[in-house]
Amino acid sequence: MTEMLISTEPATGAELWSGAIGDVDAEVAAARAAWAGWASKPLTVRVETLRRFANVVRGRKDQFADVIARETGKPLWEAGTEVDAVVNKVDISISAYSERTAQRKQEGALGARVAVRHKPHGVLAVLGPYNFPAHLPNGHIVPALIAGNAVVFKPSEKTPAVGELLVKLFHEAGVPEGVVRCLIGGPDQGRALAAHAGIDGLLFTGSARAGMALHRQFADTPQKILALELGGNNPLVIWDAPDTHAAAVMAAQSAFLSAGQRCTAARRLIVKDGAHEEVLDQLRRLAERLIVDHPHATPAPFMGPVIDNASADQLQEAFLDLMMKGGRPLKHLDRHQEDKPFLSPAIIDVTDVQERADVELFGPILQVIRVPDFDAALAEASATRFGLAASLVGGSPQLYDKFWANIRAGVVNWNKPTNGAPSNAPFGGVGISGNHRPSAYYAADYCAYPVTSSEADNARASIGVGLRDPYAAANELEG
Repeated sequence: MTEMLISTEPATGAELWSGAIGDVDAEVAAARAAWAGWASKPLTVRVETLRRFANVVRGRKDQFADVIARETGKPLWEAGTEVDAVVNKVDISISAYSERTAQRKQEGALGARVAVRHKPHGVLAVLGPYNFPAHLPNGHIVPALIAGNAVVFKPSEKTPAVGELLVKLFHEAGVPEGVVRCLIGGPDQGRALAAHAGIDGLLFTGSARAGMALHRQFADTPQKILALELGGNNPLVIWDAPDTHAAAVMAAQSAFLSAGQRCTAARRLIVKDGAHEEVLDQLRRLAERLIVDHPHATPAPFMGPVIDNASADQLQEAFLDLMMKGGRPLKHLDRHQEDKPFLSPAIIDVTDVQERADVELFGPILQVIRVPDFDAALAEASATRFGLAASLVGGSPQLYDKFWANIRAGVVNWNKPTNGAPSNAPFGGVGISGNHRPSAYYAADYCAYPVTSSEADNARASIGVGLRDPYAAANELEG
């Protein structure tokens, strides 16, 4: 009997999609068989094929956004911005390939030339997340294809419908079916794909726990590329902000967009003790006004549900745990339907909580920490194993310089939310937020490897030092 995977809509519980669990060996074999033909095509052919993909996605935007919204629960307007990001990724990746992995030649010694070219790795596995099930895996797949790799993509078991549609659109645009494969399955298929001898690398977006397990697994295969894009326990510092309303809006955007299910979402809000009341009051009142509803609701919601009931249960337990340890709720985490994963935005003051856990609460929970001075704010912001995103709202240019210099993160913003990183710049974290393989514009770096060649039209060689005189022995005999 064929084992099936079923996907349901978080907002309604209705079945959205079902499909058979894939065969890992068969999908990798198909990609390996197709890779050489794709890699041998001129770069211009691969680029034009990907441009057609962008046009195909653009023409199917409404359908694509609807599937994303239904399967993730995110508002339809937000799903539309994700489709736009999928389209825009093509031109960005073409520019990145040209800038970061283009062919270069320069003059060497004695009329020789030094050439730097790049080669694809071969077959790359891509494991995608559920929060941006089209945009984030697409951010790996497009640059990998431009570089000449074949891809086996396993979407999250929570969003297989989006993953399957994404791959179908690649094929519709003319990418050979063997060059991009969709592996349907759950954690078992993901582990089998990551461990498969037939892949030449893995591009992963997901939790820090899973990323660390993959890092350990790949320790014995240094010949394979591993790019990890992981989560964060991201700090947002509001300090001497002249416009407290704008600061509160940025805090709400940072913490509650996508129901808090962004790796760059603000998890910790750090404020000056004694000067925090006004901005927190505005933030609380703003959070109470945020509409939480199903993706197609009217008026349009700010956020939808979290991905499933299990995630909602875990977030409720985490909020209750913070309260039991001394946290003071400023806005409770409410769940109006016990059988649906709709959670309201929550704010809790955890200043008096001892030994706060350094974890990523992947949902709409914002923890407030009051500190006496900016040095304490810096220390608190830096008190994490993660290192993905950090933002300062308010302060002078000199204060931001101090913040930038002392924060260890891959994305450091000033008077901007922690989330919404630009795709035309590198994106990645340090600490346990990644393994120094930033994605977005720098994805070109891990999708191809450089080859350095010293070249000359004619072979010319001589050894000028360290040779015996060929006439020395004869001279000795004559003497």
